[in-house]
Amino acid sequence: MTEFDVHTLPNGIRIAHKQATHTKVVHCGFILDIGSRDEQPEQHGLAHFWEHMAFKGTRKRKAYHILNRVDSVGGELNAYTTKEKICFYASVLDRHFENALELLTDITFDSIFPEKQIERERGVILEEMSMYYDSPEDAIQDDFDAVVFGEHPLGKNILGTNESIRRFHRDDFQRFLQENMNTEKLIFSCVGNLPAKKVFRLAEKYLSAVPTLSGKGHRLPFDHQTPQQETKSRTLTQAQCAIGRTAYPVGDDRSLPFFMLTNLLGGPSMNTRLSMALREKHGLVYSIDAEYHPYTDTGLFAIYFGTEPRQLKKAINYTLKELKLLREKPLGTMQLHRIKEQMMGQMAMNSENNQSLMLAMGRSLLDHYELENLETLYKKINAITASQLQDIAQDMFQEDALSMLAYVPEN
Repeated sequence: MTEFDVHTLPNGIRIAHKQATHTKVVHCGFILDIGSRDEQPEQHGLAHFWEHMAFKGTRKRKAYHILNRVDSVGGELNAYTTKEKICFYASVLDRHFENALELLTDITFDSIFPEKQIERERGVILEEMSMYYDSPEDAIQDDFDAVVFGEHPLGKNILGTNESIRRFHRDDFQRFLQENMNTEKLIFSCVGNLPAKKVFRLAEKYLSAVPTLSGKGHRLPFDHQTPQQETKSRTLTQAQCAIGRTAYPVGDDRSLPFFMLTNLLGGPSMNTRLSMALREKHGLVYSIDAEYHPYTDTGLFAIYFGTEPRQLKKAINYTLKELKLLREKPLGTMQLHRIKEQMMGQMAMNSENNQSLMLAMGRSLLDHYELENLETLYKKINAITASQLQDIAQDMFQEDALSMLAYVPEN
């Protein structure tokens, strides 16, 4: 049995499947190569609003019947929107897979956007926006996008604005789908204890009737960054800080080594360089994270932390010191071995989360046109050298190329 199976329908839809024999749960979903960066200025927030509206009515189902279809058998139905992707997905017992597939097909391709539901959902999204604004840890991430990418669509908040959310109607959703839906740029991904032949047969049953869609959209490329330094007064007691810049795009040969550097700096482990320096050694932060998000034509590298306002300058200086160390001093043999082992271990554990694996399969097939197994990734990781990492650190961590955003208490 191959690790992954991929089948393409005549309308361009690709089905990616991995058989997992140790589980009774199937995770499946549609991953679409559409996101908030594909919105025109007058459509700001529409992609995320569509994610909400997909659950509010189709030609044959009302909102209650959509939500009840999966929940009533103990499953889960969910969705998310990013800068470049929208996903509708479900997790169910394997005997309910066909029902989940049929429902996901219905909400993805046959939503009717009832005006009454649009009016109700405006309030829900406005509450979601208020919730994020009231959480400075979340708000600073959205605001930092604007610092790095400016007025480009990548700099816009995925949720939209109060003004944009209040003006959308059914025609806006229908036009957005017509402009952007492309059956060659969406994946149905599945992980579960089902043979590939059955998954492909059922996918053909429900997806063959979907017409070939060829929306081209208009994804504005990003090609220029001007480093910015901003400080904003907010009603809070702890200062928040974001430091970062644009980074390598999807498919760049330096992406994997840069993921490794980012992981070394501030990944999910407790022993990252930033955590050891700022938390364990100096007691300046409770947590500090480094993230790398590659996009089609660019990427975002960012470090986020919160600290006492009087300690903000010191925390920033220690953060910049760690970046400088990576620029100036190559990793030793044991350090390089440990970070490779750590990254491979994290990948192995992530691969055992079947829902995350299902979503990652869809994203990878859209971004890279192929699926890589762990062994292939391990070979690439083991081939990375200390000099490669230092070259990337010197390219990415120059202090004068970094942008910074700080939230400080109003008083």
